[in-house]
Amino acid sequence: MRAAPTILHLDMDAFFAAAEQASKPSLRGKPVIVGGLGPRGVVATASYEARRFGVHSAMPMGQARRLAPNAAYLVPRFAFYRSISDQVMELLRRLSPLVEPLSLDEAFVDLEAGGVADDGASARAAGERLRADILATTGLTGSVGLAGSKMIAKIASEEAKPDGLVLIEPGTERELLGPRSVRILPGVGPATGEHLRRAGMTTVADLVEAGEDELVRLLGRAHGASLHRMAQGYDDRPVVAERDAKSVSVEDTFDVDLHDRVRIRIEVERLADRCVGRLRASGHSGRTIVLKVRRYDFSTLTRSETLRGPTDDPGVVREAAGRLLEAVDTTGGVRLLGVGVSGLADYTQEDLFAQAEAEASERPAEEEAAPEEAAESVAPSIVTETAERGWAPGRDVRHAVYGAGWVQGSGVGRVTVRFEEPWSGPGRVRTFSVDDPELEPSEPLPLVRGDAA
Repeated sequence: MRAAPTILHLDMDAFFAAAEQASKPSLRGKPVIVGGLGPRGVVATASYEARRFGVHSAMPMGQARRLAPNAAYLVPRFAFYRSISDQVMELLRRLSPLVEPLSLDEAFVDLEAGGVADDGASARAAGERLRADILATTGLTGSVGLAGSKMIAKIASEEAKPDGLVLIEPGTERELLGPRSVRILPGVGPATGEHLRRAGMTTVADLVEAGEDELVRLLGRAHGASLHRMAQGYDDRPVVAERDAKSVSVEDTFDVDLHDRVRIRIEVERLADRCVGRLRASGHSGRTIVLKVRRYDFSTLTRSETLRGPTDDPGVVREAAGRLLEAVDTTGGVRLLGVGVSGLADYTQEDLFAQAEAEASERPAEEEAAPEEAAESVAPSIVTETAERGWAPGRDVRHAVYGAGWVQGSGVGRVTVRFEEPWSGPGRVRTFSVDDPELEPSEPLPLVRGDAA
């Protein structure tokens, strides 16, 4: 723990959705939802306007459409988000050599190691300067938390949202944490939170009062002891430069054991989609698909399959997880399911090309993927034979006469495009034939005009 708030946590505000609003003037101030648009798609990010309707990340897209039927629904443009993330991370590295990226839109920075801050005043000045630089460079906003530890800095940035800065002075951690829900602490998810609630512990102060021995009894030695320290505000984890993720995974614990094999398969596929969302957000692809099944008797089985090459294709991960499920006996009931991807590699278009080509060569024509699902898995610059695949909502296009624009929708041989640029006002909408020779996919425009060169 530090005596000065020199650990900074940056979290870009509704990153994917904000990037889409910044690049599409007609969507500014309106609800925007980014994610998989197929029947099994999930929300990757919702704008703050969409969150007012109850839409949030990892929500099934069908549920999001029911809550916000008039929102703009767009497929992700991960190469575009990665390019913005690279600009933000470069600004962070100017502050300090110790930058620990957590995902494309989130990172810790050790300001002390960079010599830019040694007390509260200098830390606040560095944080405000960073926010201004991010806005000038990318046109987007980020929220900053400053504290004497990583845990408290992250809590501070959450309180700062959107577009703010919160500094929590060292020494005030226990007072800050005491009345908060146990879920605010790292490592306390829905299952652990419910376990603690049943033991009568709902606030962080309850954990402190219970004592380390009781938490160890409930949660085990490592988790219980760690949680007791964090409940008292202690977190001495250092900022680790260029932290390498070894795997990405998601899991759900069910209130009632699942017995229906079809329902279990559906849950595995949903988990696979959520896992790919996290995988893409971290800027990685992976080779090994892992399925975790905890059965009714608390026995836990893990199965894995290694692919020929790395992928971040939701269809490929779903299919692999489904094959692994076929080898697991679930007749007694399932209380937890998890899907993960390991053997991570940096996200590259070559990974996507190789996987898409492999799938195309192996899939019979009658089993071709649904248009929306295919649009999620193919890189933006690829034009496929199926019209909807090439003209997914949100994709960048250019017309020989009307210039740059983006796809609002397509179907029955037509594609509707809104022609506008990040620095223009809301643009005009026009409709074309999907095979119009003057219309073609294009690269995204920069959000700040000065970057165009």
